[in-house]
Amino acid sequence: MKDWKNPELRRELWICAAVALTLGGLGLLISPLCALSVLGAGLVFTLLHLAFVHRRYREIAELSRSLDRVLHGQDQLLEDNAEGELAILRSEIAKMTLRLKESADRLRDEKQELTRALADISHQLRTPLTSMNLTVSLLADAAEEGQRLRLTRELKRSLERIDWMVETLLKLSKLDAGVVVFEPETVTAAALAEQAVRNLRIPMELKGQALTLNLGDATLSADPAWTAEALGNVVKNCVEHTPVGGTIAVTARQTPIFTELCVTDTGPGIDPEDLPRIFERFYRGRQAGENSIGIGLALARQIVAAQNGTLQAANRPEGGARFTLRFYTGIV
Repeated sequence: MKDWKNPELRRELWICAAVALTLGGLGLLISPLCALSVLGAGLVFTLLHLAFVHRRYREIAELSRSLDRVLHGQDQLLEDNAEGELAILRSEIAKMTLRLKESADRLRDEKQELTRALADISHQLRTPLTSMNLTVSLLADAAEEGQRLRLTRELKRSLERIDWMVETLLKLSKLDAGVVVFEPETVTAAALAEQAVRNLRIPMELKGQALTLNLGDATLSADPAWTAEALGNVVKNCVEHTPVGGTIAVTARQTPIFTELCVTDTGPGIDPEDLPRIFERFYRGRQAGENSIGIGLALARQIVAAQNGTLQAANRPEGGARFTLRFYTGIV
């Protein structure tokens, strides 16, 4: 019997035996029958104690085997609805193992997501770096001034792409880490839009695209710099997907509940299969360009969501995409 290996049980038996013998000795002073009665009662209580201990050890052993199966992923420890100390212990252990399992699942998912993100980042960096290496080689052998200028412009575009990618990834990392402190101000939608499209006017002119801003006197409470970053990424996405000669419009609507900024384009719109995933990081839709990375819209939504807002994408009935940014005046 494995129970005998337990030093605590042996100590308890010695104590019970000592108490029984002591009481038996005292009973012997009264009569032999009294001594025998005391020793018999002691033996009965000792046997009952052994039976209860054996039962408890058996339950503990079963709990131990269940935990071992849980640790090896073969079982799930369920809570016991019975009463008693062991049932309470089993219930608490079940709760703890469930939390540990949830934590392990979350860490595994985060690890897989990190692995995918690193693979995507490596792929996105490899493309411009390969192009830059080739451009540098051609630039070294270029004899004509026109060819050197063209290669230099190509090299500059690749550097700008890498710079934008790194800056965007750093901003996403700061948002994920929770170290970004938003400083909301009451800003006009017109001023916010002007700041957002400032660096996009030249690319739009090169593509012959028209920009329409119809924002009126709408205002919103938001961090100007971060919100302009979000709006700029949305407009940038429209610029990339709108053909030459197309139009991009930014409008505003203010209600007592929210201020809405709407960005529309005259491009091909968003593939219905891409709509549910368009704001996922590193997701590139079926109509994504070769320079698309898939982090601009993800950053935009995260910035808007952190400021009690929403960002949604849809297709217009007349064609083209529509992005709606809403900033609420209260908590929703």
